[in-house]
Amino acid sequence: MQYSIGVEYALHCLVYLIDIPEDSSTGIKELSTFQGISDTYLSKIFTKLSKAGIVSSVPGVKGGYRLAKSPEEISFWDVIKAVEGPKPIFQCKNIKDNGYLYRENCCSAPSSCTINLVMLSAEETMRDFLRNKTLAWLNKELDTVLPKQIREDTRKFFSKINN
Repeated sequence: MQYSIGVEYALHCLVYLIDIPEDSSTGIKELSTFQGISDTYLSKIFTKLSKAGIVSSVPGVKGGYRLAKSPEEISFWDVIKAVEGPKPIFQCKNIKDNGYLYRENCCSAPSSCTINLVMLSAEETMRDFLRNKTLAWLNKELDTVLPKQIREDTRKFFSKINN
């Protein structure tokens, strides 16, 4: 199981958008420069975030993106679902139906796969955990785990482009 690096870039960039003034936006170029990735790649991620209602785009020369909701309303799961899509991690192929006994019509296959039920239950537990972690929580957590200077320098970088 692995989420794409796009989820990580999305979460990082969304945290940067928390501190920008409400009437401002931050461009893909600034976000991608800060992250050290291509504008094109990050633009694709932000298109997905925009379609999911997580960010809103601001047109024009000073345009860019800003959060469409408060950081308390945007969960890790919202971001993962926007970037990766809603498909379950485990996708049962009902291989039990190919087993010898079922092929030879000795017995009939049960209607549901126990392995699939367990996997789906585990995924739901993980999704519940991720729904309880929000951008607001992440922002607060970063204040405790990162050196104060890094947080200040990051905020300065993005405040310069919004002034």
